[in-house]
Amino acid sequence: MITPPAAPLTHRPIVFLTALAAVNWFGFAAWNALLNNFAKEQAGFDGLAMGLLQSIREVPGLLAVSALLFLLIMREQTLAYVSLVLLGIGVAATGYFPSIHGLWVTTLIMSVGFHYYETMAQSLTLQLFSKQEAPKVLGRLSAVTAASQFVAFGGIALIWWAIRPSYQSVFLVTGGLCIVGALVAIAIFPRFEGPVPQRKSMVMRQRYWLYYALTFMTGSRRQIFTAFGAFLLVEKFGFGVAEISILMLATYSINTVVGPRLGHLINRIGERRTIMIENISLILVFAGYALSDQSWIAAICYVADGVFFTFTIAQRTYFQKIADPADIAPTAGVAFTISHIAAVFIPVLFGMIWLKNPSLVFLIGAALATVSLTFAFLVPRNPEPGHETVLSPARRPAVAE
Repeated sequence: MITPPAAPLTHRPIVFLTALAAVNWFGFAAWNALLNNFAKEQAGFDGLAMGLLQSIREVPGLLAVSALLFLLIMREQTLAYVSLVLLGIGVAATGYFPSIHGLWVTTLIMSVGFHYYETMAQSLTLQLFSKQEAPKVLGRLSAVTAASQFVAFGGIALIWWAIRPSYQSVFLVTGGLCIVGALVAIAIFPRFEGPVPQRKSMVMRQRYWLYYALTFMTGSRRQIFTAFGAFLLVEKFGFGVAEISILMLATYSINTVVGPRLGHLINRIGERRTIMIENISLILVFAGYALSDQSWIAAICYVADGVFFTFTIAQRTYFQKIADPADIAPTAGVAFTISHIAAVFIPVLFGMIWLKNPSLVFLIGAALATVSLTFAFLVPRNPEPGHETVLSPARRPAVAE
């Protein structure tokens, strides 16, 4: 029997998704590593200004469902490419506008690219791989995103120690690399599509309510970490660019190793237990942020927060198991919008709380993780259509006549 030749690397969906994820997260990581210090040193930001900027950054996430409009005129893969180019433009321009209004504009451009790409990537991953393959693929992709951020943070830390470049030059180079990466991907990858045509209209179904609730809670508590985790280290403990980069480097070096194993863990213990582990860990992390007066404890909490956030891929595989296959693309946009509802107001509201009591910001984060843990108990051990929560009956197997 003749074994058919293996498909070329560029014709394999996992290679396609890996390459695009690497470009996306490299650009975002470089921007994120520099943002807090750039905003404070060059634009004079305080906690409230940073919260407002983060709210603006999340507006495209809130509007991610609008990606469905673009899918009426282009394929998901094309929109993913366009999004990466926008990301690169936003990052490259950031250093040239060291002011409040300048950062608003460049952050918005970067964020449109980042959030639209993530929406398309989530949809394509769940379409192109089976329910058995998806946890492993998502785990591998989380390792790739971690490795990309490892390269970005490590490179920035080394460059900062060696030559202390201008913010402008680093933003320009990293943004330019993102644009080049997107153009190369357009040139080498063929067309990829899932086996089931996707609905082109917004989809919200009552039976997905638990997935929506988990997504909302994850987005809410994630914004606290994104907006104020690193800023706590900068403002309270005096961490500089090199120190923040090292912590990010540690986080994503761990995630590079943990990511592929996380997919196996989900297959072994299920989504229910994985989501529980995530939320219990985050309760402890937020409590550590709130109560610690030691920089090394806060630094450990920062790394742990970044590591346990990867466990949210269990929510995606839970959705894949309960979903109508034709709902995956439209629901990806809806899910991103839901996860960013709180993101628009939490950074500003919590920025005002920060000015009064920074610890209270993280105590509220612990409370949100507790609510999310409560929802996790409603996830069935074996979710499927018709058995989306423990409150719904399991589908009975057909009886042969």
